[in-house]
Amino acid sequence: MPQRHSKNNNDLAFFTYDEKRKLGYGTQKERLGKDSIKPFDACSLCLKPFIDPLCCQKGHVFCKECILECLLSQKKDIQRKLSAHTAQLKQEKEEESEKLMLEKARELDAFDQQNHGAVPQYNDKNINRDRSGFHGANSVKTTSYEAEALRTMKAFWLPSATPEAPVKVNAPSTTTTCPEGNEKLKMKTLFPIHFTEDTNDEKKGSALDKTYICPSCKVTLTNTLALVGLSSCGHVFCKKCADKFMVVDKVCLVCNKACKERHLVNLEKGGTGFAGHGDNLEAKDFKHLGSGSGLGLVRPAMKT
Repeated sequence: MPQRHSKNNNDLAFFTYDEKRKLGYGTQKERLGKDSIKPFDACSLCLKPFIDPLCCQKGHVFCKECILECLLSQKKDIQRKLSAHTAQLKQEKEEESEKLMLEKARELDAFDQQNHGAVPQYNDKNINRDRSGFHGANSVKTTSYEAEALRTMKAFWLPSATPEAPVKVNAPSTTTTCPEGNEKLKMKTLFPIHFTEDTNDEKKGSALDKTYICPSCKVTLTNTLALVGLSSCGHVFCKKCADKFMVVDKVCLVCNKACKERHLVNLEKGGTGFAGHGDNLEAKDFKHLGSGSGLGLVRPAMKT
């Protein structure tokens, strides 16, 4: 009988290399396509075609409503953290003052016991007295020292004495940040941008599918082109026209408004699977085989 090949030998107690490959074992890599990348005319927050777009100084484009709502929520979160931090500081001051009062009361008790005796004297010898010198069912008294000891006692079996880990609230930052680039962002640094829509009837599709062109060279804007927006007037050009005309003439080609080189802002975009503009657009997925079964435990893919 001829010897069976290792690829057909499936009665072993372990997986062979070829069987692992067929089950997708290990790290799987795949280049992201254009359907997985955000287009240049989409908001960075809602990922939909932008409405009244605003751009930051780093070139991230947002819808006006989306970025205003984001900054407002950040301000509310900052106010909430500031209130929590202020309450914590107030509580720490109260605890410090209470600790000083207990320390003074302890010193007074020690002084009183040193000068007048720790145990009071009674005329009636028949009265049943406890170790603390107090008598009667309603004469149970806890000194400030005992209360402090009971409060600081680490007894996990007593619900009243179970230690708790203090939650520290650090002072938050009072500046709002860009949700895309994590740099400081303020409302006054945002500027509106204006894309030139293609009015050619032959290339024009549906009302929802808009096509934008460069107002200088009339080239259709896509993810493969580097785009530049002017912070002075908001018009968007391709980078080739911006470097060729506006840097030299220092004037906008649409509205003839004066602009300087610092007004040129490179717009950020996702790119495509074949032209990522310097980004490593690769998705990785790791699959680990389960013991005794053909199913694998899949780890989420990571964009690197």
